[in-house]
Parts: sequence; structure tokens; C-alpha cells
Amino acid sequence: MEIDISINVLPIKGRANKEIIKKLSKYFNVKSSNIEIIHGKFSITKSVKIQNEL
Repeated sequence: MEIDISINVLPIKGRANKEIIKKLSKYFNVKSSNIEIIHGKFSITKSVKIQNEL
């Protein structure tokens, strides 16, 4: 699945990644702690892992 996300946060000290996780958390209705960036922490394109709570 591919999703485009726009943010208005500068990529300083991981703030942009935190904002992306926050938006994904709201979109998929899961806790932020269940979302992990597994590839691309320092690039525009990222791969994330989302664990569903059972």
C-alpha cells in the first residue's frame, strides 16, 4: 500500500518522522507506539510497519 502524506514540519531531530507517525496513527486508528519506520528514516520515501492491536 502506498500513501502520500504532507507535513509542515522541518526534518530536524526527528520531528518530521514523529509527525508522520502521528498522522498515520490517526488515519489507521492505532496507537503511535504501534507504528515503526523500518526504512527511510533520513529520506523522503519511507517504509513503515503498523501493528494492529488484537
